[in-house]
Amino acid sequence: MRAEKQKVLFEDDWNPIKAPPDLPPVLVVVVDAEEEFDWSAPFSRDQRSVRSMAAQGPMHRIFEKYGITPTYVVDYPVASQRDGLEPLRDLLKDGACLIGTQLHPWVNPPFDEEISERNSFPGNLPPDLERAKLEVLTRTIEDGLGLTPRIYKAGRYGLGPRTFRTLAELGYQVDLSAVPGADLRAHHGPDFRRVPSQPHWIGTPGRLLELPLTRGYVGLLSDQGPRLESALESPLAQTCRIPGVLSRLGLIDRIILTPEGVPPAQHMALVRAMIRRGQRIFMLSYHSPSMVPGNTPYVRTKRDLKVFMNRVESFCDRFFGELGGVTSDPLSVREMLKRHAGLTRDEQGARVPVAHPPARQCSPSG
Repeated sequence: MRAEKQKVLFEDDWNPIKAPPDLPPVLVVVVDAEEEFDWSAPFSRDQRSVRSMAAQGPMHRIFEKYGITPTYVVDYPVASQRDGLEPLRDLLKDGACLIGTQLHPWVNPPFDEEISERNSFPGNLPPDLERAKLEVLTRTIEDGLGLTPRIYKAGRYGLGPRTFRTLAELGYQVDLSAVPGADLRAHHGPDFRRVPSQPHWIGTPGRLLELPLTRGYVGLLSDQGPRLESALESPLAQTCRIPGVLSRLGLIDRIILTPEGVPPAQHMALVRAMIRRGQRIFMLSYHSPSMVPGNTPYVRTKRDLKVFMNRVESFCDRFFGELGGVTSDPLSVREMLKRHAGLTRDEQGARVPVAHPPARQCSPSG
């Protein structure tokens, strides 16, 4: 059944995709490649440093161990500066990553809007301005890295009513912006409470794939997660620390598959619960500045960085070992889902090429 009432926010139909029943758990890794900025401060066009891009190498040693090819969703400060481009060129030369786009409107020209929390969600901008910013970002990546990105993630998960149409018109094939169950309206963002966690075709099946963030609920009340989302996010609930109390009681816990503030035990609890519900495709994600202590709330010290990296390695050990998982990337997942649905030709009857190899079986020993 289609995600209910999505036309309130989005013009296009969301068509959920049922994973092949024999598909092993699939892991996709996405890195938000962006500038370093103070997450607690007002948005500013002056914070453009991307020196942390040079610090991504240590995590790649973990990725290489498991055969993981991460996708870097790159924003304008990274794409337009040498400090951002050179590390990515080195990774691309070795075939060690894929490149997508991430639109942070406040640092992405043209600068025709006021800086505000509302305008930090690109989907809140006038559609022509949202498109103009994405066109600039796409061309900047093409000029700097010599490739055309086909994977998109809206900054702050800020999808809007015309985002999908713009993506399709610009040739994008995968969107990574949806946050299942989340209600971001208190911050002027989208309402994703009715968006399930599985992949969706947006509009015509086989064209634009929505691959949501891996976010879900565990506990006795996990089935009520989306309905309780607004209450759990209310100022009163936050002040009284009700989400933490409910988590400790084993009633409900909201978990994102990320090393940023989430330990491996919670990762596995979420993945196992989602597998029981039929989920087969998972996304591990984090922000590139977290690889340098002091840039994000999750990594303040060198010790924090070690814990951060150990969380990734520990989760991968268990995902590929205990669960028999495989690794893939967003474009390969799209092609796999198209083949499963028999969507191997476009509307003109021309065969659609497979851009990347299929998911690879991995073992803890690499």
